[in-house]
Order: sequence, then C-alpha cells, then structure tokens
Amino acid sequence: MLAGLPTRITDKTIAHALNPVMNHPSAVTPPRQNDHQPAAGIRHLVLILGDQLDEGSSAFDDFDPLQDVVWMAEVAEESTHVRSAKPRIAMFLAAMRHFAHSLRLRGWRLFYSQLTDPLNRGTLATELGRAIEMLRPKALIMTAPGDWRVLKALQEQARHCALPLELRDDRHFLITVREFALHAQGRKQLRLEYFYREMRKRTGLLMTGEGPVGGRWNFDAENRSAFDKRGPGSIPPPVRFEPDATTREVIAMVEQRFADHPGSLDSFAWPMTREQALASLEAFITHRLPQFGRYQDAMWQGEVWLHHSHLSSSLNLKLINPMEVSQAAEQAYRDGKAPLEAVEGFVRQVIGWREYVRGIYWMQMPDYLQRNALDAHQPLPRFYWTGDTPMACLRDAITQTLAHGYAHHIQRLMVTGLYALLLGVEPTEVHAWYLGVYVDAVEWVELPNTLGMSQFADGGLMASKPYAATGKYIQRMSNYCGGCRFRPERSTGDDACPFTTLYWDFLLRNEAQLRGNQRMALQVRNLDRLEESARNAIRAQAEALRREG
Repeated sequence: MLAGLPTRITDKTIAHALNPVMNHPSAVTPPRQNDHQPAAGIRHLVLILGDQLDEGSSAFDDFDPLQDVVWMAEVAEESTHVRSAKPRIAMFLAAMRHFAHSLRLRGWRLFYSQLTDPLNRGTLATELGRAIEMLRPKALIMTAPGDWRVLKALQEQARHCALPLELRDDRHFLITVREFALHAQGRKQLRLEYFYREMRKRTGLLMTGEGPVGGRWNFDAENRSAFDKRGPGSIPPPVRFEPDATTREVIAMVEQRFADHPGSLDSFAWPMTREQALASLEAFITHRLPQFGRYQDAMWQGEVWLHHSHLSSSLNLKLINPMEVSQAAEQAYRDGKAPLEAVEGFVRQVIGWREYVRGIYWMQMPDYLQRNALDAHQPLPRFYWTGDTPMACLRDAITQTLAHGYAHHIQRLMVTGLYALLLGVEPTEVHAWYLGVYVDAVEWVELPNTLGMSQFADGGLMASKPYAATGKYIQRMSNYCGGCRFRPERSTGDDACPFTTLYWDFLLRNEAQLRGNQRMALQVRNLDRLEESARNAIRAQAEALRREG
C-alpha cells in the first residue's frame, strides 16, 4: 500500500476528487450520469500542466474515457517559486479552468485540484502524490514539460510512488529536442540564421522549391523602422475578451490570495480558450500584420499594443500552434494582404526564434540557469516592481508590464533588459523578474531570452555579442526621450542619460573580455578616445547610479 493511502475510500470521496469544480457554484457543466461513479480500475492518470492546454496533445493519444483519468492541479508553488504578478497568475489559472471545462464536455473523468481546496498540498509533486493515493492508477502519462524544474519534480514523485511515468514528445513544437541536438552537433557556434533556414525548408513556409520566396531568407533590413514624428497613427486594437464568470472568479481569488503580489487585473482581457485565441489570430492577420514587420522594433509612449500579434501567451499555453499561426501569415502574403517583409519577420519569430530558444534551453539545462559570464552581481532595482523612476522609457515599459503583463520584444530587450545589463544586475534576478511578470513567460522560452540574449550571461551561446547601447538607440526608436529630463547624448552631469552613462561604464568594466569579440570591436575601440578624467567621471556617475538602485 502506498504511504498515506486512506484505508477506506468511498464512492463519494472519489467522485469529489474526479470533479471538484463540479461542486463549486461557478461550475458551468451540468452533472452527468458518471459524475459520481467510482474510479475503479484506473489504467492511466494523464497529467496536464497549465501550459499544455491542447486537446490534440500527445498525452491524449490512446486516451480511454472508461479507463483513464486526466489530472490537473492549481498549486501555490507555481505562483511563488518566482514572485509572479497578478496577470500571469490569473492567465494560467483561468485558462486551466476553461480547458478543464472543455474536457468535461467530452465526458472525460478529471481530477482537478483548485488552489483553494483545503486538501491542496501546494506543489505539483505533492498534489500528484495525493491523486495517486486516492486513485491508484497503474501508470502515469504526460507530454514532456517545458520546465526542467517541473520535469524533475514529477519524475521524482513518480519514482517515490513506484509508478511508471511515460513522457511523450510535445507535438506543439515543430522539431523535437533530439532533432535540435542533431542540428547543434559538431557546430562551433549556434546561430539562429542557419537553424531558421533549415526550418523554412522543413516546413515549406515561404518557399518556392528549394529557395526562399522573394530570393532572400531575411528581410531584417526592412523591418527596423521607427515611427516618424506623427507617431503610429490609428491602429486597430487587438481583440480583448471581457472576463466571463469563470475568469472573474479567478480574478477575485487572485486579488485575495495574492494581494501582496505586483501587477493589476483591472484591464485583464486575454484569450482564455482556443476559440478566443483563434479570434485574436484572425484580428492580427487582418489588421496589424501588414505593418508588423516595418514597425516591429518601434516604441511609442503610452502605446501598449501597436502592430504586434499578442499571440505568444496563447501559443505558450498551447491554445494555438505555431504551424497554423505561420500558415495564416503566409496565406495573407499569398493573397496580397500583407507584404513579404512583414510576413517573413513574423514567421521568423514563430518557427525560427521560438523553436531555437527551446532547443538551447533543453541542451543547456540545468547548468544554464547559473551562468554569469560577465560576473554581474548588482541587485535588481526596486523600481522594476513599481515603475517609479524618472527615466521615461523604463517608467512606461514597466508600468505597462505591471498593468497588462505584456511588453513587446524591444521594450523587453532594449529597455528593461538593456538597463539591467548595463547596470550589471545578477542574471538570476533578471530572470526571476521576467518569468514572474509576463503572461507569456514559461521558463523554456523566457530563460534563454533573458539570461542569454538580453544579459549575455551565457558568454555568447545565444547571441554573438551583448546587446549594449546608449540612450541614443532608445531616442532613435521611440519618443520617450522627448519628455524625459535626461539627455541621451550626455554620459556625465545631472542631465546625463543613465543608459549612456552605464553603457560606457559597461564597456570599461568588461573591456578585457569584450576586446576579444569581433562584433564588439568598433564599440570597444571607442574607449580609446576617452581621456582618463572622462573615464573616472563615468565610473563615478555609474557607481552613484548603482548605489541609488
């Protein structure tokens, strides 16, 4: 007998375990005949995580409603192992409850643990243990998790309970981690461009025979424009979804249980279901994709959504898949509704970068999390949790992030990420912040983007050089600087832009290491024109910024 197994389990106990949400006033599924049948003879307990909300998941292959049970669990640890913001917590929990509802509509038995259940043990591993104690399945099945920590915890729990755990490939992705490892084998350096071309050939997206549509693989040169002084103009907003009863209940619970966590739920209106995610995809393809490429790097104060897709949360929850998203964009080009450069830039992010970072993550974990190539140890500034800073760009990006759980990739890389890089913040602190505040953040995609791409903590595995820049980059790509008291052209003095001060200090601090990087050669050579007095002034002002946090 398993440790802790009750000596007597009643039909009523098992019925409650299989459908605990059914007993809640907010349940929208009417009782069915088998809701209160005992779960005797369970063959497989099929584990579904909060970022695996795909009814076509490999975990459901061979699912037999008469023999198998689906297990899902809301647990506090997933919101507290990093301090998660309210929008991110609500996103996962509400989407999970909607997915559970769709499974019930199929007549499938479901062991679903709500966060507020008094019997909830607080972690995925211990909640799985509780389900095993109650249901006594013969085996466990799941699609491979996207998070190393979760995988190891569930594997250990399965071993503890002496049950086989079958891991299946995640078909949501276009290649397996084993196939990525084959791509990487024998290469001195991994670079997105080569991988991306392989993915284009593999999928046939934007291809004519063996060559790329338009004769070029890459349209980045056309996709880096800023808005002119008139700004972005009128852009159709993304589709937003008024929270239904299930989502409102989750919002109320999050406000109560996680009252001291950052972020706001006042504007929470993200897609929670596959149907809503598909509606978001259609709206993007129709209204914003045509200008996405040209302005994907542009920023504008007070403008949250711009021409971006806002589909990453739905993709990462597995409500929609990368191939259908990419094919929709490709069809827009074929139909003459979007230019090639816009579609190529979007497809590159979905089938190129997204698959690439996942491969890096699984090749490098668990040691990847501890990398700190630039020996950065500064604490994350407190204003990252409030937006309370006189720097207009950071204030706008952080305030937006806390309000919506969203910022686009340049705001993340070249505003919040750039400042942390230049300041010299401990990479694990930067990682924990990004993982906690964004609704699309799952560790497999967030960690390589943050630790590797943004912070260069892996020494060049993800990016061939640090993304270091002065405040002039932000001035060029946005209107932030016009209303800011700091001047991006100045590195010292009361009105010096902190980005510019810290940029030069970053080069000075890391000069020996960066001189060996061919792509940084020009930037490092610029140090040679600085007199010692200028160097000392920059160092002093940078140190003052670090003290102030």
